[in-house]
Amino acid sequence: MLIFSVFKTLTDQRVTVELKNDLSITGVLKSVDQHPHMMAVKNCFIRGSVVRYVQLPAEHVDTQLLEDATRREVAAQGKR
Repeated sequence: MLIFSVFKTLTDQRVTVELKNDLSITGVLKSVDQHPHMMAVKNCFIRGSVVRYVQLPAEHVDTQLLEDATRREVAAQGKR
């Protein structure tokens, strides 16, 4: 669950979630459910199926680690 891991490291960070209805919600990410369809931004619960984009603070995302994990995940899927 690569995406879960990324969001889990961003708890207590400010994020902006853009919904499919063009509404943007900015707040502090307080918790992330293990199921990818739910996130909690303070007191607002957002279902993943209505999310268009999530803007993450670049300084808090380890892109090298994310790229390496993605490559490992793709390689593991190729072996199946």
